[in-house]
Amino acid sequence: MHKILLTLALAIATTAIAQKPQVEFEEFNLDNGLHVILHQDPTVPIVAVSVMYHVGSKNEETHRTGMAHFFEHLLFEGSDNIERGTFFRYIENAGGTNNANTSNDRTFYYEVLPSNQVELGLWLESERMMHARVDSKGIETQREVVKEERRQRMDNAPYGNLIEQTMVRAYTEHPYNWSVIGSMDHLNAATDQEFTDFYNTFYVPNNAVLSIAGDIDPDALKPLIKAYFGEIPRGTVDIPRPDIIEPMKTTEVRDTIWGDDPLPLVMMAYPIPAEGTPDYYAVDMLNTVLSDGESSRLNRAVVDEKELAVFCGAFSFGLEDPGQAIAFSVANMGVTPDQVETAMMAEINRVKAFGITPRELDKLKNQVENDFVRSNASVQGIAESLANYHMYFGDAGLINNEIDRYLAVTAEQIQEAAVEYYNHDRRVVLYFMNENEK
Repeated sequence: MHKILLTLALAIATTAIAQKPQVEFEEFNLDNGLHVILHQDPTVPIVAVSVMYHVGSKNEETHRTGMAHFFEHLLFEGSDNIERGTFFRYIENAGGTNNANTSNDRTFYYEVLPSNQVELGLWLESERMMHARVDSKGIETQREVVKEERRQRMDNAPYGNLIEQTMVRAYTEHPYNWSVIGSMDHLNAATDQEFTDFYNTFYVPNNAVLSIAGDIDPDALKPLIKAYFGEIPRGTVDIPRPDIIEPMKTTEVRDTIWGDDPLPLVMMAYPIPAEGTPDYYAVDMLNTVLSDGESSRLNRAVVDEKELAVFCGAFSFGLEDPGQAIAFSVANMGVTPDQVETAMMAEINRVKAFGITPRELDKLKNQVENDFVRSNASVQGIAESLANYHMYFGDAGLINNEIDRYLAVTAEQIQEAAVEYYNHDRRVVLYFMNENEK
């Protein structure tokens, strides 16, 4: 009965996907270099106004890490025309929500508002871009905010330093070496002028994408966009783009991280191609086979059958430059990390030796299709996807057809990706252990 229901559910999902309309959009550039993307969807009276800046932690200086993430916070301080501390109030009073996030490669701000408040979103984002408050008071305030965020999300969270400890060993030369949140010592040492220079370099129209999705009238919106953003000066500083190629490891890096995490965790990181490259799609699908769902390879073998771990998974840490495939397991009580690692490697090696079954491939493609649809199920998701595709690949149209690249991947290519990229001589292996067990 369960198999019949699963087959029926997958058939329904596939039919729904096949009938899903394309995401229509239009795009253009302002004279100052700002790229604008508009998607009209009148079905719900809301709109997402977003700006993505092509700046992340990899654009920072080695002695001033954390600047991009710091600005994610600082640019909510206000502007010449927005009183300090009132940015959120405008949005709340209009019945909207907002947020921002920073990655290794870009920073993204957005507001979701009632569609009759779209001009409010334009004003807020233009103020952020044109003359944000980058001053001593705001800098000092946000230093404390970022310190508290680090304490909550990394220093005091179970396995909160996993990515930070992994990346510092996976990269020796490339700026992916440091975490997005960066160093508190670096932020404390930065002068007001350094913050101003960072703002003037990166938060400029020719380094940004304005992406708007929802219940809009594009013809009526275009004059407003030009009015709010057209007069913002183009940046005059060359925007630094790191071109460092991380040297390939020839032997594995292995270490133990001692802390107060309750159970041992095993982490294995393998270098993979950059997002958008042909091999990336096979690697990403391989990681889905290994980790997505209770019937995934790693979960079934390590958690269910051998009962060595309480959780086991893998994911593609896809980045603009070559990233990492990260496989990890949280060991069961009384199980040693080397036992878990051996079981994980056995399953990875099994895929390398024998590949995946036709049934697994069919299920995998259904999972990928469903994930693809869910990522564009909201106006905010569509706005972000359009901006991402333009910024990373120069083609916003991939919102509709990148799925074809995934669905074209064969079982043979997934096996080849396992052999090529899950190379145990190039990996980083970390054991996260409780210091009381020393």
